[in-house]
Amino acid sequence: MKNSLKALVFSLMCLIAAIPASAQFKAGKVLNGLGKAAQAVTLTDAQMAAYVKEYIDWMDEHNPVLPADDPYVVRLTKLTDGLTDVEGIPLNFKVYHVIDVNAFACADGSIRVFSSLMDIMSDDELLGVIGHEIGHVAHKDSKKAFKQALLTSALKDGIASTGDTAAALTESQLGSLGEALVSANYSQKQERGADDYGYEFLKSHGKNPWAMALSFKKLKKLQEDAGAKKDSKLNQLFSTHPDLDSRIKRMEERATKEGIAAPAAE
Repeated sequence: MKNSLKALVFSLMCLIAAIPASAQFKAGKVLNGLGKAAQAVTLTDAQMAAYVKEYIDWMDEHNPVLPADDPYVVRLTKLTDGLTDVEGIPLNFKVYHVIDVNAFACADGSIRVFSSLMDIMSDDELLGVIGHEIGHVAHKDSKKAFKQALLTSALKDGIASTGDTAAALTESQLGSLGEALVSANYSQKQERGADDYGYEFLKSHGKNPWAMALSFKKLKKLQEDAGAKKDSKLNQLFSTHPDLDSRIKRMEERATKEGIAAPAAE
C-alpha cells in the first residue's frame, strides 16, 4: 500500500472527487484575472461537450491509465458493475496509477479513480466516493464547475465560440484548466445534494447505501491523521466543505430509518 497522504482528497467528496494534483499532470500556472473570458459565456452545449472531451482525453494521455487486466481495474470493474449511466449520461471508469489520494468526475460521465485512493479504501468506502461523484454529474455540478474553470482560466486568452466548433485548447491552456479545477469548490447545498443523490443511486442499483457514510468516515480519519498542520492541503480542502460529522450522521440515520444493515467490515 502506498503511503502517500500528500492528499488532494478532492471536492468528490468533500470528498475526494476532484482533479489530479499538479504533480500528476503537466499543469501550467493558474492564469490570473478574467481577461476576455466573458466570451466563453456563449458556449453551446455541443461546444462544452467538445471541451470536456478534449480535457478528459488530455488527462488520460498525461496520466498512467491502467489496462483492463490490472488488479486495480478488475476490482473497480467488479465494484461498479451495473453502474452504466446516470440521467441519460453514460458512465465510464478508469484507474490512474498515481501516488495522490484522489478521484474525480467530469460532466460527460468520465470517472477517474487514483490507485492510491483504492489502496486505503475498502470496496464500500470507495463505492461511497463514486456514488457522491455520480451525484455531482447528475445534478450538473461537474458541468457548471468545468464551465467556470473555462471562464476563469483556459479561456482567459479569448478562446470562445465561433460558429459551431469550439476552438482547440493549447497544452498550456489545458494545464491551466486543470489547475483551476483543482481549486474549484462545490457549495454546501451542492455537496448535500450529491450525497442524497449518491445514496439513492447506489440503493436503486443494488448497492448498499451505507457506503456513503463509510466513505465520509474514512475521509474524516484521513483528515485527523493529517494532523493540525496549518499548511496541510487536506485540512485546507476540508475547511471549505460541509462538516463531515453531520454528513456521516445524515447518511447513517437515513439508512437506519430505512432498515438497511451496515455491511460487514472488510
